[in-house]
Amino acid sequence: MSTSRAVTWEGFFNTRDLGGLPTTSGDTTGYGAFFRAADLRFVTETGWAQARESGVRTVIDLRNADEIRPAETPLTAQAGSAQFAAAPKGPAIPTGVDRLEVPLDDIDDIEFWQHVNRERLNGTPLYYPVFLQRKAERCAAVIKAMANADPGGILFHCGAGRDRTGVIALLLLALADVEPQAIAADYALSAEALRALFAAMGTADQEPLIQAVLADRGTTVEEAVMATLEGFDVEQYLRTAGVTSRELDDVRSRLS
Repeated sequence: MSTSRAVTWEGFFNTRDLGGLPTTSGDTTGYGAFFRAADLRFVTETGWAQARESGVRTVIDLRNADEIRPAETPLTAQAGSAQFAAAPKGPAIPTGVDRLEVPLDDIDDIEFWQHVNRERLNGTPLYYPVFLQRKAERCAAVIKAMANADPGGILFHCGAGRDRTGVIALLLLALADVEPQAIAADYALSAEALRALFAAMGTADQEPLIQAVLADRGTTVEEAVMATLEGFDVEQYLRTAGVTSRELDDVRSRLS
């Protein structure tokens, strides 16, 4: 088992292991349990073989259906939260790896997403507090899917692998009692890691716009993540949303 957070599998972008992060008790999270990633459309057969060799057995796609497969009415784009158009061939299906679709956004709630965009929250962790408050059942559905997945590593991703993926990473790491500063630092790694993906997609890097929004609010990425975590009881939050004690224990044990 690797003891490095860096992931260099062929065709993967903004991908890293959630192992090796410091907890409040002085321990570190275990390697090979959870990997966060971006859009997987560029992953090659070699890349999937490398992921499987590293222990990945389940892929959880957090995107909306119209981001995964082309649709006549793309609700994601209407809501203003689209990252990338669906790949023409649809999702990659890796050999020997289970693939689950657990959409996080609740994109049918267009009014909510239009509010998030009007307030210039989208694309930054500034939207995390309101999302966690309004969409607890969606977060719980992902955690439950992870708890009930087959043994082996779980790779979860969205489009850029930053915001939706970041919400789930925040919940996982908070459950493991990871130091808040380390959770914020993990989120911040996406800024540099995404440049290569945006280039591959032929899309402008969003980082300057994100930094401008944060500067207008007098904050930073790290400070916004830390503010989300302040006073946040992740276990109570997930229990209230329907995650069972067994499921919470299972997720924590995967990261130990």
